[in-house]
Amino acid sequence: MGGWVTVSTKVRREVLEKARAYGINVSEFLRNALEEEVMRREKEELIALFNEASKELRKVSKIYGEDFAARSIREDRESR
Repeated sequence: MGGWVTVSTKVRREVLEKARAYGINVSEFLRNALEEEVMRREKEELIALFNEASKELRKVSKIYGEDFAARSIREDRESR
């Protein structure tokens, strides 16, 4: 990964005071929450790409037959 950058945000004073009262490390919490959200969205993006690839493979299977992918992989391995 790269270096660090500073990001600031505004929250209601009451929320910050309550967070401190509960012993919440606000910086760490926000850092973790942002990292988790980015990972969640990356996962969603990968799932969408996988689903799209799966649709395309189904189209190929309809055109060339169900075992096309397996035959192609086998032929590729044998040619090495």
